[in-house]
Parts: sequence; structure tokens; C-alpha cells
Amino acid sequence: MKLGLGLYGNMLNQENFRFARQAGATHIVAHLVGYFGALTDAAKDDRLKGFGISRPDGEIWTYEGMRALRQALNAEGLELEAIENFEPAHWYDVLLDGPRKREQMEHLKRILRDMGRAGIPVMGYNFSFAGVWGRTRTHAARGGAETVGFHDPQQTPIPRGMIWNMVYDPTVFDPEGRNGVVGEITQEQLWERLTDFLREMLPVAEEAGVKLALHPDDPPMPTLRGTARLVYQPYIYDRVLNVYPSPMNTLEFCLGTLGEMTEGDIYEVVDKYSRLGKIAYIHFRNVRGKVPHYDEVFIDEGDIDMIRVLRILHRNGYDGVLIPDHTPAMSCAAPWHAGMAYALGYMRAAISLIEQFDNQ
Repeated sequence: MKLGLGLYGNMLNQENFRFARQAGATHIVAHLVGYFGALTDAAKDDRLKGFGISRPDGEIWTYEGMRALRQALNAEGLELEAIENFEPAHWYDVLLDGPRKREQMEHLKRILRDMGRAGIPVMGYNFSFAGVWGRTRTHAARGGAETVGFHDPQQTPIPRGMIWNMVYDPTVFDPEGRNGVVGEITQEQLWERLTDFLREMLPVAEEAGVKLALHPDDPPMPTLRGTARLVYQPYIYDRVLNVYPSPMNTLEFCLGTLGEMTEGDIYEVVDKYSRLGKIAYIHFRNVRGKVPHYDEVFIDEGDIDMIRVLRILHRNGYDGVLIPDHTPAMSCAAPWHAGMAYALGYMRAAISLIEQFDNQ
């Protein structure tokens, strides 16, 4: 098993690369969404304050940009394991079945081909409309550490011009939905769109040598903001894998999200998909509670026995990357770095001990 760290676009710099390596990580999962923060004039409008803006342009999404990022990481002793999430502006009409769907699908194929050329083996994605929505800041983690939780908030429709909590069209977006909303999207429509996406993309992924890895829905609810959700119970992953059987049709395996689900045994789920070899990489995150009420907590205090999970992974020969994903912010001058260092230290020690003693 390999230890990794996820870094957002504004964190992709030498200082954080060195932090990751010093904390024991060998691999990086890069979140490139929003990497280029220059906004259009419309995006600077007061209506958009507090909302992320998704831009489809930027060298980082080209072969040259991806190769440069990988080389920068290699120079610090790190490997680039995955890119996590397409820009909403890259594929909103793929999700919404809009007029630019075919054009956007071709652009996604180009991204996969460029990833293959640049030597990046995994593309994580979340086939969702509402995205990760409704979480609020809490102090439910040990010692009152600041974290996030989901506590059944009142759901609001998704405004037109937004998908996955990001604005892709500032010219029509209004946070109150006065310019229209996405509206209801059914399970049947969602699965039709996913099927079309996988049947188009997976042959290209196979040629490029890039795995497509699907994240489960967080929060894992059947519907959110009037739109259907895809993987809100563990068994639904089987349906995704059966849409288009392929070695490149894999899972971005989020332990925290799976632990929030109301059905299934988390240890049986880990055992099943690690035995099948379908886990591309793992979000190693712990939670307390299940939908519609849960909180993210420190890695060693939640409902999931993380040591038991690691033992199952080791027994089944999982050799992929694990990243802390989220962690509570610690009370110090560098809250995020301290929280990640704690999680990485725990993971590194646990993996080392399990690999040493479970082999005896």
C-alpha cells in the first residue's frame, strides 16, 4: 500500500510537495478544478461572492501542463497518481444532457489521452449534479477541532448555470434561482447519462491506459436538491461496474462516504471490491453517524475501525494509494497541515506495522 496526499489547485507548489514528502507520502492526488482562478468580469459580480467559478481553459488541462506538474512532483520525490474531478465547465452538458454534450465528450476524451501521454494513471470523477452539498462546519471532532458535518439541511433547487456547486455560466447564474433552476432529474435519466458517458469514455481510457474511478455520492442520499444520486448504497457500485465491464472501470473508494451509508457492512464492502481489484485509490477518512446526520472526525475516533480496514486491504493484496482526503483542522498556526500530518503519521505507522506483522 502506498501513502498519498490530496492537494487542491492552489496548493500545488513546492512547499506543499515537500510537506507531503516530509510527512511520509510518496504519491499525490491533484484536484485541478478551479486551478486557474482568473475570473471573468461577470464572475466578479456581487451575486457570485462565495461561489466557486469553473473555467474550462488553462494550460494545466493540456498534455504540457500535466507533464510539467508530474515533473515538478518527481523532482521532490513524489509521483502523480491521479487527477480528481473534471472541471464542471468541461462537462456540464454531459451531465445535463445539453446541446454541447458531444463537443464536451470529445474534450474529455482529449484529457484522458493527454493524461495517458503524461503518465498519469487515474482520473477520479463524480457523476453528480448537486455534488458535495449541505455540509456545515462543526466542532464535533475530538477536543472541539473544527470539522464538517451533514445534519439534514433544508434542500434548495440547483440554480441554472451551476453544477457540482460551481458556476460554469456566470451570465445566467443567480443564487436565488430567479433565472431558472436545473429542475428534477430522475434515476432513469441519471443512469442513461452515465451509461452513455462510460460507453464513450472507457474505450478511450483503455487505449490511454488511464483508469476512470467513480466516487460515491456524499452525502449518500437517493436524491439531493431535486436530482437523483448515483451510488448512495454500497451495492450500487456493482451496477456501475456492469454498465461497461472494463479493467479501466474502477472505483474512487471513499471510506467516509461508504461509512455514512445506511446499508451494508463497511468491512464486507472493502473486502469485496479489494478482492475484485476494482479500487483505483482510497479516501481514508473516518466519520461518526450516518445520513441524514453525520460528522467527519479524526481518523482514529470514528465509527470505522481503520486498522481492520487496512488488514483487509493487505490480506487482499491491495497495492494502490490511500490519501487522508479530509481531516479536522487542528488548533494551531497551520490547522490543515497539522491535521494532515496527524493523519499521515497514523496511516504510515499502521501500514508499516500491518505489512510487517501480518506477513509473519
